[in-house]
Amino acid sequence: MNKMICIRQERSKDIPVIREVNKRAFGQPQEADLVDKVRRNCHDMLSLVAVADNEVIGHILFSPATIEREGGTTQGMGLGPMAVLPDYQRQGVGAELIRTGITRLDSTGCPFVIVLGHAAYYPRFGFEPASCFGIQSEWDVPDNAFMILVLNESVMQGVSGLVRYRPEFAEAM
Repeated sequence: MNKMICIRQERSKDIPVIREVNKRAFGQPQEADLVDKVRRNCHDMLSLVAVADNEVIGHILFSPATIEREGGTTQGMGLGPMAVLPDYQRQGVGAELIRTGITRLDSTGCPFVIVLGHAAYYPRFGFEPASCFGIQSEWDVPDNAFMILVLNESVMQGVSGLVRYRPEFAEAM
């Protein structure tokens, strides 16, 4: 990537642009609608943008997800959606968004990040199949596409069960 990109927290003036980035990246409005609904209903999210030449070219959303197990729940974060404008895809923008988000979440003590995504892409960031930890998705999804990144091994020791995303995700499925 030859342009200098900056990753930062979303600002209110970015919201219409984030919507457009998601619509263009996915070729449909569903992901943009999902981001808007989560933003409206959730105050514990992490929403980052990638900026090049003062233009928002990418976006990533992390929102609360819980692992329900016998005796309680463990809260972490779910990654997604992540969107990069088509002209900037395959240039490392998404990777920078993911790395920055994981670093910020790790610094807050977040015990895990879960993702439903490309099985060949996310392992480079440390994600592993969630099933290896006895963790299942609330939806019927391919095993190799449902992955977890454990950030705090002591909190996650022996944690297994069913992952639930925010209700906005179930509505979008």
